[in-house]
Amino acid sequence: MTIQTDYGAVEYSPEDLITFSDGIFGFPKLTDYLLLRMGEGDDDSILLMLSVEDPNVVFVLINPFFLCPDYSPSLAPQELDCLDVKDSGDLSYYVICVVRDEYLENTVNLKCPLAINPQTRCGIQLILENGSYEYCHRLGDFPSVIEG
Repeated sequence: MTIQTDYGAVEYSPEDLITFSDGIFGFPKLTDYLLLRMGEGDDDSILLMLSVEDPNVVFVLINPFFLCPDYSPSLAPQELDCLDVKDSGDLSYYVICVVRDEYLENTVNLKCPLAINPQTRCGIQLILENGSYEYCHRLGDFPSVIEG
């Protein structure tokens, strides 16, 4: 299958899709997404998440452990069941980045990460009950970003 985007044509197969059956906050009707690396050979620290239903909807995702190595999302048993895992360590996590003109002013939402089961390719967006995570953290406040 091929989808036309602002980044050019993207080839994919149905097995490549990540499905959020409840959508993403603010986009409940968009459920199928592709994760795209920023360049050849890039790791998964920063990805683009493209809606295949509306290719104008693209999220910048950051692996929260890159920013905050001690990040520890705690999922409720029903969330683990929804993702078909027994342990939250079996999941991949990403946080949505709001892009600003100045790179260090970009913000991430550590309170509402995306949790994805890499085996089933199903995901959900969470609202963590842990009080130490906020909806808006500046990238410039993370030592890993400043130190490079």
